[in-house]
Amino acid sequence: MPVPESRIVRRIAEAGGTLVVPGAGTPLEALAAERAGAGVVYVSGYATAAWRHGVPDIGLIALAEIAESLAAVTSVVDVPVIVDADTGYGDVVNVAKTVERLVALGAEGIQLEDQTWPKRCGHLRGKTVEPTEVMERKIRAAVRARTDASTLVIARTDARAPLGIDEAIERARRYHDAGADALFIDAPESEGELERIAADVPGILVANMSESGLTPALSRERFREMGFGIVLYPTSSLRIAADAFTRFFADLLASGTSSAWTGEMATLGQLNELVGIAAAEALEQSVLEGSAR
Repeated sequence: MPVPESRIVRRIAEAGGTLVVPGAGTPLEALAAERAGAGVVYVSGYATAAWRHGVPDIGLIALAEIAESLAAVTSVVDVPVIVDADTGYGDVVNVAKTVERLVALGAEGIQLEDQTWPKRCGHLRGKTVEPTEVMERKIRAAVRARTDASTLVIARTDARAPLGIDEAIERARRYHDAGADALFIDAPESEGELERIAADVPGILVANMSESGLTPALSRERFREMGFGIVLYPTSSLRIAADAFTRFFADLLASGTSSAWTGEMATLGQLNELVGIAAAEALEQSVLEGSAR
């Protein structure tokens, strides 16, 4: 099946074949990524769970929360957005409705995985996966349900940990045959396994960089050499921020002042600029001037 023409595919080509995609759980992160030049943004399930709800990524949030997070992001950025739709939140009909809803909210790429529910972060222990046939029919449902033919369907398998790399590769190949445009084997444990994936799996290949997780951290250039099209950094900004505000609050409460941190903060003007205060003020001014005439 040919890969659909889409803005995401064009961004991959414009990036020389390998696109680094920052993850976000909040619109502010997405705005910052877009401002920094990101061609695509990824709405992460882990980041949504942690940032917006303060809970771990173990199936405690579902479609309602992911949809809300996606809507908040697509309302403020113009770049294409990929969304983590976990397992699709059920079987064929549920997956179809999930895809329809997320496409309506602006998703241009939808990621589905083959874990059983409740799913877990891909780099945690204790994952289990559904039979391959279940995921294949979910993929077929997703492809049929995408109301925009340019929407990318990304199939992720978590089979590496419970069943081994051979089974994970076989599943990815079958998911490609079922209609997935991009294939994502989560948590390979060596550069050699990444090389095998690149050699044996067709379609657009997705790698996931979860720092201090199971997969070795490689450069964009190395992923390009192997043939990966998308390299996700789903929780990097979340984890940088979590460390920073944990240290800041501890110091604030100990010292009674934020003065030691002002050099590390965005100024109020910088933050207002990022969230679009100038456009809001210009709109307000133009309406007020029109009313005065």
